[in-house]
Amino acid sequence: MKIAINTGGGDAPGLNAAIRSATLSALRMGWEVVGIQNGYGSLYTDEPFIPLTRERVRGITMLGGTILGTANRGNPFEMPYKKQDGTWDAEDRSDELVDVFRRYGVDALVAIGGDGSMRIANRIAKKGVKVVGVPKTIDNDIWACDISLGFDTAVTTATDAIDKIATTAQSHRRIMVVEVMGRYAGWIALHSGLSASADAILIPEIEFSLESIVDKIFEREAKGEKYSIIVVAEGAVEVGGSRFVKGKKIGQSEQLGGIAEYLESELSERTGKESRSLVLGHLQRGGVPSAYDRLISLRFGAAAVRVLDEGQVNKMIVMQQSTIRAIPLEEVADKMKLVPLDSDTIATAREIGICLGD
Repeated sequence: MKIAINTGGGDAPGLNAAIRSATLSALRMGWEVVGIQNGYGSLYTDEPFIPLTRERVRGITMLGGTILGTANRGNPFEMPYKKQDGTWDAEDRSDELVDVFRRYGVDALVAIGGDGSMRIANRIAKKGVKVVGVPKTIDNDIWACDISLGFDTAVTTATDAIDKIATTAQSHRRIMVVEVMGRYAGWIALHSGLSASADAILIPEIEFSLESIVDKIFEREAKGEKYSIIVVAEGAVEVGGSRFVKGKKIGQSEQLGGIAEYLESELSERTGKESRSLVLGHLQRGGVPSAYDRLISLRFGAAAVRVLDEGQVNKMIVMQQSTIRAIPLEEVADKMKLVPLDSDTIATAREIGICLGD
């Protein structure tokens, strides 16, 4: 058996642990393991694979990032290329991927990635490649999976940053707006904001009004609290408004951002208080993975190889009620797990007086 491992989309703490686990599990079975670099990018070069050996994966469990590299613009079905006139376009090069796998004798692919990567993996599976997916995203928005690798570390990083922001906000009696990642789902904003005792948390699942946030700020003023902390997901939407988008490149999903700066300006004008905004950005992706992320990453990687050994293909490994399971990949592709508005976490935020913008 010869398997290939790749990491696609944005990086996340825990990727290296998953690579190590899958590699060591496969090697113990006598399989050959190779890595695809930069998403699927190296498949279109003269050296499509690198060998993954015990030596290569030694000591990487605690390292952030990914030793294989990754890419947000590496979709084999929409590979960007530069035309003669200097503009960019996309082309389907997935048949080349299948051919490379065939020529190099690769029997199966372990695709480690988020919702976009799972959509790609599902399309590759339909071309005849045996695939097992491993859920990776700090956004925690993969369908049917309770938690994905990278989420716990990202929330911890965001919470720590908000804690630090709170002390300077209190010292200067300011409104501080902290923008966190999460794209179209509010998991990071909700969990970090709640953990850091934010005064308002704005998530994509609940449209917000500026009036409700202003009311919360003045409510705190009346109680003698002269500062406020607003945590906002990058994909949050104002009532009657639209998402703040920086731009979109060929072969890449739209880039969100700008809402914190907007809120800083609007809240300052409406309250007369000094406001500042901070975008945590890729800080949430970096650093060493938490113990929990290391553990689930190791479990996910080993489970991917176990599933292949059992003869199961075109599956995705998921965590459901603390138990590892394998579900059909097509059940996950093209779906997104949003924050349920009837969850106890939302209820907790409301019950302790956090403004959710509605």
